[in-house]
Amino acid sequence: MLKKQKKLSRKEIKEDKLVEFYYNSLSFFEKNKSKVFTYLGAIVIVVIAVIMYMNYRNDQNETAGAELAKIIDMYDRGDFLGAIEGNKDTKVNGLKEIVAQFGSTENGETAKIYLADSYANLGKNEEAFKYYSDYEGGINIFVAASLAGQASYYSVKKEYEQAADLYMKASKVTESPARNSDYIFEAAVNYFEAGEKDQAKSLFQSIKEDYKTSMVYSQVDRYLNQLN
Repeated sequence: MLKKQKKLSRKEIKEDKLVEFYYNSLSFFEKNKSKVFTYLGAIVIVVIAVIMYMNYRNDQNETAGAELAKIIDMYDRGDFLGAIEGNKDTKVNGLKEIVAQFGSTENGETAKIYLADSYANLGKNEEAFKYYSDYEGGINIFVAASLAGQASYYSVKKEYEQAADLYMKASKVTESPARNSDYIFEAAVNYFEAGEKDQAKSLFQSIKEDYKTSMVYSQVDRYLNQLN
């Protein structure tokens, strides 16, 4: 007569399955250990490569920042050509060279805006537009400058509606009330020139209401008088 089997508890069943999983895993590892070590080695190599790349990127960004600091005084003095080209005698790289070497870093992206501004101040609008539109950094003040720079380019080409749209985008990015009022004013002027009278009037009125201490406030009535 068969002896009645003892009913296993849930805990014993779990433990039994855990033991089974352990031995199955051990068996799998013994049969495939060469492949496992190969995969682990590949993962380690990828992790090391990522770490090395991130360190390289950080070093490149720091170098770009140091290079930018050397040339920024020239830009601030209004020597825009010198800022673009640098000074070979003192081995100071210009903005064009900094962008060429480090343009994909955050400080290199910042250098693009200074380079674009320099070209714009020299009346070289095509070169300025190239670098304004190429900006891919994440600093809001430079994102806004990039959009406004592109807007200025289109305004010069009398593509007023496109210019106005870009100025409005810039106004929504910037965190500076002074710049914000300037961008909204430029958007309004370009809508005015494009014949979008209602949009222009709405923006001019918003400046009258929200930016009473701005530099552009005194210019608003001149346009509103023409729209009324």
